Amino acid sequence: MKEVKLDAANKVVGRLAVLVAKHLMGKSGAAFDYAKPGETKVVVTNTDKLRVTGKKADQKLYRHHSGFHGGLKETVYKDLFAKDSRKVLEHAVMGMLPKNKLRAIRIRHLVMHRGSEN
Repeated sequence: MKEVKLDAANKVVGRLAVLVAKHLMGKSGAAFDYAKPGETKVVVTNTDKLRVTGKKADQKLYRHHSGFHGGLKETVYKDLFAKDSRKVLEHAVMGMLPKNKLRAIRIRHLVMHRGSEN
């Protein structure tokens, strides 16, 4: 399995997520196939140093529903980033991967570290 190391320091979340998703799908390799998970492991370091543009830190919302009536939960970007910066990048990458059975397999090949590599 090939390993790609990316440094997230001072990079915009969405632009980094595009690179990570391409590597996880296997589009960076010569033998790309939609029906197979990519054979690349992606290691991202310094996720605490990610940045966003504009007013996204105050305005971007992450929503999920508990399944009960009135169970819509909302979290602002800056709160989620302060709690765990890896969740922000994982959410962005999950949105860019194809919505099929391979998404869970591909996301397992993503390893993230808050600081420099352990």
